[in-house]
Amino acid sequence: MPPNTTASSGQQPGKSGRKKGRKARLIVLVLVLAIIGGIAYGAYWSISTVRASLPQTKGSITLEGLSGPVDVKRDGYGIPQIYASTDEDLFMAQGYVQAQDRFYEMDVRRHMTSGRLSEMFGKGQVKNDEFLRTLGWDRVAKKEYDTKLSASTKKYLQAYAKGVNAYLEGKDGKEISLEYAALGFTNDYKPEQWTPVDSVSWLKAMAWDLRGNMQDEIDRALMTSRLGPKQIADLYPEYPYSRNKAIVQEGQYNELTQTFEQEGSTSAAGSTSGTTGTTGTSTASTSLQSQLAGLQDVLDDVPTAVGVNGNGIGSNAWVVASKYTITGSPLLANDPHLSASLPSVWYQMGLHCRTVSSKCQYDVTGYTFAGMPGVVIGHNANIAWGMTNSGVDVTDLYLEKLSGSGYLYDGKTVPFTTREETIKVAGGKSKTIVVRETNNGPLLSDRDDELVKVGKKATVDTAAPDRGDGYGIALRWTALQAGTTMDAVFAMDKAANWNDFRAAATLFEVPSQNLVYADSKNIGYTLPGRIPTRAKGVDGSIPQPGWDSKYRWTGWIPQDELPYEYNPSRGYIVTANQAVIDQDKYPYTLTTDWGYGTRSQRITDLIQSKIDDGGKISTDDMRQMQVDNSSEIAKLLVPKLLKIDIEDKDVREAQKLLEGWDYTQDADSAAAAYFNSVWRNILKLAFGNKLPKELRVEGQCLWVEKADSTGPVDEETEVRECGQRDPDQAQPDGGDRWFEVVRNLMDDEKSDWWKTPAGVGDRPKAENRDQLFKRAMIDARWELTAKLGKDIDTWSWGRLHRLFLKNQTLGTEGPGIIQYILNRGPWKLSGGEATVNATGWNAAGGYGVIWVPSMRMVVNLGDLDKSKWINLTGASGHAYSAHYTDQTGKWVKGELLDWSFSKDAVDKSTSDTLVLKP
Repeated sequence: MPPNTTASSGQQPGKSGRKKGRKARLIVLVLVLAIIGGIAYGAYWSISTVRASLPQTKGSITLEGLSGPVDVKRDGYGIPQIYASTDEDLFMAQGYVQAQDRFYEMDVRRHMTSGRLSEMFGKGQVKNDEFLRTLGWDRVAKKEYDTKLSASTKKYLQAYAKGVNAYLEGKDGKEISLEYAALGFTNDYKPEQWTPVDSVSWLKAMAWDLRGNMQDEIDRALMTSRLGPKQIADLYPEYPYSRNKAIVQEGQYNELTQTFEQEGSTSAAGSTSGTTGTTGTSTASTSLQSQLAGLQDVLDDVPTAVGVNGNGIGSNAWVVASKYTITGSPLLANDPHLSASLPSVWYQMGLHCRTVSSKCQYDVTGYTFAGMPGVVIGHNANIAWGMTNSGVDVTDLYLEKLSGSGYLYDGKTVPFTTREETIKVAGGKSKTIVVRETNNGPLLSDRDDELVKVGKKATVDTAAPDRGDGYGIALRWTALQAGTTMDAVFAMDKAANWNDFRAAATLFEVPSQNLVYADSKNIGYTLPGRIPTRAKGVDGSIPQPGWDSKYRWTGWIPQDELPYEYNPSRGYIVTANQAVIDQDKYPYTLTTDWGYGTRSQRITDLIQSKIDDGGKISTDDMRQMQVDNSSEIAKLLVPKLLKIDIEDKDVREAQKLLEGWDYTQDADSAAAAYFNSVWRNILKLAFGNKLPKELRVEGQCLWVEKADSTGPVDEETEVRECGQRDPDQAQPDGGDRWFEVVRNLMDDEKSDWWKTPAGVGDRPKAENRDQLFKRAMIDARWELTAKLGKDIDTWSWGRLHRLFLKNQTLGTEGPGIIQYILNRGPWKLSGGEATVNATGWNAAGGYGVIWVPSMRMVVNLGDLDKSKWINLTGASGHAYSAHYTDQTGKWVKGELLDWSFSKDAVDKSTSDTLVLKP
C-alpha cells in the first residue's frame, strides 16, 4: 500500500500543477482581454469624446449678439488672430475663441478663485475651499467690478462673458471637453454661465502666487526658535548692490519735489531699508511659533494659480536701445518663470480692429490668460512691453490676541467682522464655515483645527499682552482691497507712447510688476503698484503684533514717487527680480527680500560684453541670451572643489568631470549633473541639520522620480531619492539667496556652518569648509551612482533634470487612463536654478523641473513681423488636439516661432479661417 499511496500522491501534484498552469494561463488570457477591452473602450470613449469637443475652426458660425462679422484666423499652431469692427465684437469673439480652446481650464480657474473646487472634485478639496473662501478673492473681484472699474472695462468684460456663454449654449459637458466626461463618472457636475467677475477674479489668484515675501516672513520668525540674530542674518544676507546692479541706475528721489526724477536730483533722502526685522514679535512667542508652523502646512496645500505657492518665482525681461541693435530700433525680450502646467498658463492671440478708431480701438497681440479679455504681455502697433515680478512687500502677517468676542487693539476688545460661507460638495454634504476678520485682514489661522486649538492653549510671554484666551494669524494684503488692474490691461493694450504707457501703469495696482517698455525709438522701465508704507523701524520682514496700532500700514507710496527710467545712457534696462534701486537713492522700503541678482547680472554681462566688443545685438542674440545655461554658483565653487584631495578612485573620477568644464548646464552634460549633486549635498550638510524642524515644508520632496522612470516613485522610494534625510529636517531650496549665503561664507573656512557630524557608513565628519566640500563630493558620487549608474560616461544633467507636464486636475488625481490621456513627458532639460534659462528645481526635493520660462518672446520694434515667440505647450487645452503640446519640443530646444502681426503677414501664415456671423 505504501508504494501505491506514494504513486498516487506522486501523481496528484502533476495533475494539480497542470490544472494550476491552465488556470494561470486562463487568468492571464482574461486579464489580457480585459486590458485590451479596457484600452479599446478607453480609446473609443476618448476618441468619441475628443471628436465631440474639438472646436470648429473653419467655415462659419452664427453668434447672437454680434453687430457684424468677425474673422478668426488661426496659423499652423492654432494661434488665433481675431478681426472685428467694434470693441464689443472683438472681445465677444475673444471669449468665444478662448472657450473653444480652453473652457475646462477656465472653469477650474474660476472655481479655484471663488473657493468652489469641491463642487467639481468633491470632499478632497473642502480644506482648500475653506482657505480660499477666507481670502475671499471673488468677493473682492465683485467689489472691483461694482465700484472701481471704468464703464468701458465693464462693457468689455460683459462682451467677453457673452462670447463665452455663446460657446456654452446648447452643449453638455462632453461636448466641451473630455475632462467633463471623466467627471461625469463620479458626479453630475455641469458648467454654468460665465460672468464678468469670473474674469476679474483671476487677477487675484495671479497676485497670490506673486505675493512677495510672505514665506520669508514666516521662515525668519520660525528660525528664532533655534537660531540667533547673527545666524539668521547669515541666511538672509544684504543685497549685493556693488556686484549685482539694481534695475534703476540713473534716477533718484528728490526730497524737495517729493517725486522720483531721472535727472536733476540734488539730494538723496535717508534710507529706511534693511534686511533684518525689528520690534514687536522678534522674540517669537510660543504662540507665534505654533501658529506659523501650522500655517506652513495650510499654505502648502493651496492650489497654485501661476506659480509655486509664492516660492521660486522669477522672470527675465530686458530691453536694448536702438544704438546697440542690428535693426536700428529697440529690441525687447521677456520670459516669465512660472509653474510648469498643462496647458500653459498663457494663451497667445491677436486682437485686431479692421480700422482703428473711436469705435474700435485695439490692434494688439501677445499673451493673455484663458478666461480674461485683452492682452497682458505683448505689443500693439506702437509699443511693446514685458513684465517681471517686482517682489515688493505687499503682505504682512499679524499675530492677533483673541478673545471670545473679538480681538485686542490698542487696549480695547474690538468685535470681529464675520460672515458665513457655505461650501457645496459634489457627492457629499455641504459645509458651512465662519470667516472672521480683524482690522488687519482675515484670520488665516481659523482654517486649521490644530491652529485654533493651539491658539486657545497658547502661553503668554512678554511679546503679547496678558488678556483673552488665544492667538491667531491675520493677513494684510493689498490684493484684498478693490483695485483697478483690469482697467490697466485695456489701457496698456491701446497705449501709443511712453506717456500713455506710464498713465496705464498707474492703474496696475496688484500684483506689482516691473514693466519694461519700448517703442520704435525709446526704451523705459516703470514700477507700478499699490505699495504700502510702514512706520519708522518697521520693515515688514517678520510678523508684527496686531494689537498695537503703531505697526499698522501708514499709507501708500504715491505713484509719482515710484522709481522709473527712460532712455538711460547705458542703452539697456534689465529686470530679473533684482533690487529695483539702490537703497541709498530711495527713502522708502520696497522690500527686504529681493532676488539676489544672479540672473540679472548675467544678462547685463552678456549685453555689455557684446557692446564692449563693438558688436550689435540681433533678435537671435536676444533669443540665445534667454537660453543661457551658465551656472554662476559653479563658477564660484568649482575652483575650490578641484583643489580638494580625493583618495577614492571613483569619487576622483567624478571630480575629473569638473576639470575644463565651462559651467554650462546643458542637458547632455555629465559635469553639470555631478556639480548640481555636489551643490545639493553641500546645502544639506551645511544647513540641513541646523535649521529648525518647523521649516520642514521647505525640505519636502516637491517632485521626485527615478532618473529613468516616466513618473513619480512610490513613497518608500521617495525617502531614499531625497537623500536618506530626516523627514523632520529642513533643507535649503538652493535658489540664488543660497548662492549669496555660501559666497559670503567662503572665506570663513572654519565657520560653524561648515561643521557637520559623521554620516552613514564611512562618511567622515567635517570641521571646516574643505572637509564639508569633500564629504559633499563623496555623497554626490554615490547618490548619482544610485540614480544614474556607476559608469559616469552615461551620466547627463538631462537624465536628472526632467520636465513632466501634468494636467493640473485629473492629470494628478484622476483615473489612470485619464492621466495617461492628459499628461505628457518627460523632456530632458538644460538650464537650472537661478540661470537665465531658469528651469527651476528645488534642492530640498530632487532635481526634477518645477518652474520654467512659461513663454519666451523677443519683439523687434523695427519690424514687428520679425518678432518671435513661443509657448510652453500649445494653444489648445484639448488632449488630442494637434495643438496640445505642439510648441513644447521647440521650447525645449530654445527655438522661437515667427510672430505675425500685420494683416498681410497674418494672412500668409493662416491655416484655418472661421467667420463668426451675427
